[in-house]
Amino acid sequence: MSAIVTDQFRILNTNNFIESIENSSNSYYVFLGLPNPASVGFGRTDDWDTNTPSPIDNLDYSNHYHETMLFGKRVTSSNVRRLIRRVDWIQGTKYEMYRHDYSISNPSPITQSTRLYDANYYVMNSEYKVYICIDNGSSGTNTVGNSSQDEPTFTDLEPSKAGESGDGYLWKYLFTVSPSDIIKFDSTEYITVPNNWRTTTDPQIIAVRENGDSSINENQLKKVYIESRGSNYASGLGQVVDIVGDGTGAQAVVDVVGGKITNIQISSGGKGYSYAMVDLDTLNGSATTNAKLIPIIPPSMGHGYDLYKELGTDKVLVYARFDDSTRDFPIDSKFSRIGILKNPISFGSTAIFSENEFSSLYGIRFSSVSGTIPTIGDVISQEVSAGTAHGYVASYDSETKVLKYFQDRTKYFHPTFINQTDYIGVSTDGKVIEFDSSSNEPVTSTGGFSGVVFSGYTGITTNPTGNKLISLGTQFNNGLSTPEINKGSGDIIYIDNRPLVERNSRQKEDVKIILEF
Repeated sequence: MSAIVTDQFRILNTNNFIESIENSSNSYYVFLGLPNPASVGFGRTDDWDTNTPSPIDNLDYSNHYHETMLFGKRVTSSNVRRLIRRVDWIQGTKYEMYRHDYSISNPSPITQSTRLYDANYYVMNSEYKVYICIDNGSSGTNTVGNSSQDEPTFTDLEPSKAGESGDGYLWKYLFTVSPSDIIKFDSTEYITVPNNWRTTTDPQIIAVRENGDSSINENQLKKVYIESRGSNYASGLGQVVDIVGDGTGAQAVVDVVGGKITNIQISSGGKGYSYAMVDLDTLNGSATTNAKLIPIIPPSMGHGYDLYKELGTDKVLVYARFDDSTRDFPIDSKFSRIGILKNPISFGSTAIFSENEFSSLYGIRFSSVSGTIPTIGDVISQEVSAGTAHGYVASYDSETKVLKYFQDRTKYFHPTFINQTDYIGVSTDGKVIEFDSSSNEPVTSTGGFSGVVFSGYTGITTNPTGNKLISLGTQFNNGLSTPEINKGSGDIIYIDNRPLVERNSRQKEDVKIILEF
């Protein structure tokens, strides 16, 4: 039995994903992670930067992604957009017209696309205005149409030609990409589509959407394609014919020259059509070859009414910016993994975390330090009553003497194989032990750092010079801080491994994730 997942299912999933983000009961975050991707075993490789491994999708690795997470930025509706492929208008280029019947047996004539959404049937002009091609001058005798000579720039509601070159093109204006979207989401490959097309109060979008509502305006059909012109029809210009089918009210004006149909224009678009045929009975007195005229059926009720269906928006761009605005995003850190996390739980709670950003790192504030400044990825250790606590350095701030770290399984697995192979000492070294502010033992690193935990410090701010109050990002108690989200909480729905990126104060990381449904 044959089956397919339809394009409309993909568009529905896209809509559902965006609606889920817009739902205030959910919290989505873009996160960065894995600051030490090389040479330490499980989930890592010593040639990570030159041969970055593909992510593995199973529960074991999902847990590891949680363990090596650094920090996250919340995604809101202002930071997510539907996408379509970018097709720029370029003079002299042939574009395909919108048709509802592209398929394997009827591919688009230029790109040979077997579905509408892969055809080049829309364009974006130099002013970021987007148009759909209603007519490109094509017919059964000129299947690929003409080269476009006139750039469309108008914002009229009805299809119009763009100039006086006579290139045969009719364009239907849909929308203009907003300046803010150009700045935030600009891409050489994609065009962003406005959110909330069906509900927005933007007057220009309302005008396009309502004009496309044929149940009110009765202007659904815009184009009839002449597949074959026939012969021996009654000659005459401007002959009015009906368009029949499951809709009502559509009519066209037909020109017949020498018994052949040479031109047909919609004079009344009608409404309610899912299929249609041109009724040529009044012209068919002695036709020897029947014409084939194909009324082109717009999506939904008319062009512009349901933009997502019309343009096939089955992709989403998710945007997040990480800068130096908060100590939750330490600028001396590194990362080699980007992901999306849904609905993490606040630390020590059962409530969904909903702040604008989170830190998933533990922290230590020192009262005094000595030795070499710790390097990202260094192992830190402290002897405590339960054994030896271990962690990996994610950040160190010399000004505040705050070290951020994480603990993942690679420090507790077999030290050679980095897996569950038995080894001498597993009874103690295999246990994850917490750092302790009451211990008199210093925290040391493999690189030669040593620091004494500031056990007398509790708070979220510090003023080390007396002239500047600094927020530490997370709450410290007795010199130690915990992550803001529970370990392992939330669903990781996207993972992307990347060559290692080093953060610094002179750069901001603009993360753009494209999801295809």
